[in-house]
Amino acid sequence: MKRVPIFRGTGTALVTPFTASGDVDLKALAALVRFQAAGGVEAILPVGTTGEGVTLTEAEQALVIATVRERAPRKIRVIAGAGSNSTASAVKLARAAVRAGADGILCVGPYYNKPTQEGYYRHFAEIAHKTDIPIVVYNVPGRTAGNISAATTLRLARDIPAVNGIKEASGDLAQVMEILKHRPEGFGVWSGDDALTFPMMPLGADGVVSVVSNEVPREFSTMVRYCLKGNYRAALKIHNRLLPLMTGNFLESNPIPVKAALAMMGKIGERYRLPLVPMGKENRKQLRRILKALELA
Repeated sequence: MKRVPIFRGTGTALVTPFTASGDVDLKALAALVRFQAAGGVEAILPVGTTGEGVTLTEAEQALVIATVRERAPRKIRVIAGAGSNSTASAVKLARAAVRAGADGILCVGPYYNKPTQEGYYRHFAEIAHKTDIPIVVYNVPGRTAGNISAATTLRLARDIPAVNGIKEASGDLAQVMEILKHRPEGFGVWSGDDALTFPMMPLGADGVVSVVSNEVPREFSTMVRYCLKGNYRAALKIHNRLLPLMTGNFLESNPIPVKAALAMMGKIGERYRLPLVPMGKENRKQLRRILKALELA
């Protein structure tokens, strides 16, 4: 079968809402999925960084994935976070995501133990060998302390059909361009940074895995679709309008600001799991000003 990107357009890196007692808030989660579907996103990515996946138990991860898959229309792809710095653990998470109904997995480069490029290659090769699900590699050196090079990404793209594409959050446009220039047909490349989505799209990117689409799914997915159609003038207007919010979402560590914003919008209760804590007073004021300017709160 010909390989094609698992989605083209906007994938929302969905937050995980919690109840006052600290459990996953399934009612709020279902409402968030409806909000995303109504906003026209092409994919939802639960239990990743923005979804605080690392603080969820395996049972909670499976519950969130299954709930998103159950509540989302079938046309929306559900790509579950299933990464670890242990290859064996990543395989286990990937298999659990399959059982929960995921259409694909988002697998972050191993963090803390800092593998070599050969180690990155073998990590993803082993996951592909032991699972049967499309894999989106997630390169985010700012969190993992290691960069998956363009050469390694392209090697994975050529050698392993299950490796469906990469969420590129290195911030290195030269590296992104190298991947886009030499990738094989059907290998997806998604921006992992909202603010860089607009610049990446004319280079050939397939879309974005987004934080800001939690708050503005319709506007941001419209911007991305404009880009896919080559209407960059219309896309730039939306990019410029939403840029302050894209920046505001990173006033503190993600997902602290985006959950604060969604709480201000009345979408969720503002609750986190340690070591994440509520947003600081001054940053909260700044975020509220941004939301008010956009008429979101």
